[in-house]
Amino acid sequence: MATTRTLHLQRISACAAVFLALLSVSQTGSCDEQVPLLLWTSEGISLPRQSPPSAGHIVEQQQLASYLETALNVGPRNVLLFLQDKMSIEDFTMYGGAFGNKQDSVFPNLEGALMSSSSALVLPAVSWPASNAVIGQLQDQLDTSPLYMDPETLSQLRLNASSPALLVFRLPYGIGTDLMSAKEILSGNDEVIGQVLSTMKAQSVPYTAIYTALRPSREAASLSMEAGLGGGRSLLQARGGYRERERERERQRRIKERAGINSPVEFKEGEDTCILLWAKSLSVSILRSGRWEVEDLTESTFSSSLNLQGSSCNKIKSRLVLNYGKVLSHSSFKLIFVMSQRHYKVSARRWFTLDAVELEYDGITATFNGSRNIYAPAEYSYRCESVTSFRWPLLVPRSSRDPANQWRVSFEDFQIQGFNVTGSEFSYASDCAGFFSPGIWMGLMTSLLMVLVLTYGLHMIMQLRTMDRFDDPKGPAISVPQTE
Repeated sequence: MATTRTLHLQRISACAAVFLALLSVSQTGSCDEQVPLLLWTSEGISLPRQSPPSAGHIVEQQQLASYLETALNVGPRNVLLFLQDKMSIEDFTMYGGAFGNKQDSVFPNLEGALMSSSSALVLPAVSWPASNAVIGQLQDQLDTSPLYMDPETLSQLRLNASSPALLVFRLPYGIGTDLMSAKEILSGNDEVIGQVLSTMKAQSVPYTAIYTALRPSREAASLSMEAGLGGGRSLLQARGGYRERERERERQRRIKERAGINSPVEFKEGEDTCILLWAKSLSVSILRSGRWEVEDLTESTFSSSLNLQGSSCNKIKSRLVLNYGKVLSHSSFKLIFVMSQRHYKVSARRWFTLDAVELEYDGITATFNGSRNIYAPAEYSYRCESVTSFRWPLLVPRSSRDPANQWRVSFEDFQIQGFNVTGSEFSYASDCAGFFSPGIWMGLMTSLLMVLVLTYGLHMIMQLRTMDRFDDPKGPAISVPQTE
């Protein structure tokens, strides 16, 4: 029944179709290893009809590659990949208005795109290892490198219908004790999708769009717990324990994430560790023929086979050299972090700075200066949510003629320590975020304004003077000469 309804996607709401597919999937499969995948083309483009899998079937990597190959062999080869950090089919049933309350849907732009497309395909259950391989599969089929974009820079890019392009838009997902946060984030992601599709429509470039995630956002254990509560009355009775279940679910998720965290890059001088480096992701990009080609170095950076030859450290200077193999068609590639520490008389303490980040490739050196923005007390490590050379840059090319102007570097959740390392753990982190946030400045300015108003009011009250003469109704009237 769910298969028939999914085939008639144009006749019903897109999110309702996903919900109907869920009803059949949830009866036979576990939801903790599945993510949905939605594929559609731009308006006016028609693809061969692809039959979705039977109810309860989980799409694996080989079958997903077959779906993508069929779509790209005939359809547009400008691919928009909206890759969310986490997503499950329950996100559509909870926030997509699947129960008739369409005014509460957080996916209006996604629904509109699916309804206007004559070649929409909804896969409710795709194994998340297969969804993780989507970028690689698309890269092989399109024979082009992925280009990580944001809606603002997309308008500056000129696409050609005859030249394939793989544009990747990373979308966040967060869920805490308050489920409204997830709803707001999904609504924001839908706005990003709508903005991207509007830009593509304005450029009149046909496209194939894919919306999926890297990991599921819901846990099977938590779903079975909720199912065990029974019907609607049980849910109402158990509402008091709802937040406790959400807290436990979040705690389990964090435990699983910690288990998968990579160990930091560690350089030892003798038996003592003297440099530590960690990041959630590291990537470099080079500008070629007017397009940015991106290379993700995260996996190779934190592999056990990483070569640190050329690294050195002492009490004044540290140098961490990450030797990679072939990167972006360069036969040799090195990522070098140059640090130093010295005593500053003004603060009466020692500070360390990340003087430069260097890229060495085929005998050429591109240098990014970081000493003006990246620094911390010598006893601390340095941490920043985002260290880039192009968006709110903390790294800038050394000069206008430096080869670094053709490169971009991006480090997410970046942490480094080049001095005074104890054991194999980072010292206390000095974060790049300033103390005075916009909210704090607004509160200070508002308080200052209120103090000024109060001071002015008190000053005016103190300037009031009472009369020094009073009229006695029983005595003669007071005569005030005009000359006074």
